Amino acid sequence: MTGTQAAGRRYGGRDAAQRQQERRTRLVQAGLDLFGTAGYASVSVKQVCSHAGLTERYFYESFRDREDLLAGVYNELIAAITAETAQAAAAAAPDVDAQLRAGLEVFIRTLADDARKARLVLIEVVGASPRLEVRRREVLHEFAAMVAAVVGPLPGPEGSSGRLTMTAMSLVGGVNELLVDWTLGHQNATVDELIDLSHTLFIAAYRAVSDRP
Repeated sequence: MTGTQAAGRRYGGRDAAQRQQERRTRLVQAGLDLFGTAGYASVSVKQVCSHAGLTERYFYESFRDREDLLAGVYNELIAAITAETAQAAAAAAPDVDAQLRAGLEVFIRTLADDARKARLVLIEVVGASPRLEVRRREVLHEFAAMVAAVVGPLPGPEGSSGRLTMTAMSLVGGVNELLVDWTLGHQNATVDELIDLSHTLFIAAYRAVSDRP
């Protein structure tokens, strides 16, 4: 049997690529569990592997190091949250107020309902590495662009698009920091109160930049 044939052998009905993907999924889940509870700085590759029930050999077939795993977990969470948020907002179209509330509700509840996700997305990636800091800033801009797409384009002079972009970024950043504060225990609000406040701010800003009565 050739090396290629051996590598492609099926076990339990799964080929080599499927088995590797399953191992990667287990490592990502272990990363979420441990980084989202003990914290990124306190968790070793060995601990991740033990939690996933895999040897370190299998860790390095999918990830270069701990930072690479943190980036992988973060990107998977963000991809899922982005898709769910966009879907909720689109389902509420064409009412802008309803779209903004639907998107905010999905985004906030997804993080607030799972302490691991909230800690990893809002706290653990901050300053973890230059690479992750760049990615974190990209994510903020991506969410701001999503808000601007729901609201815009605005009527008015040419500069209104820049005003909308800045407004969307300030709102996304504000909600992000509010959730950080809440996750750290500095706010005693309920999840419904977080959603209501964020929606109120978004609508007030939308009406101001669009000159709506």
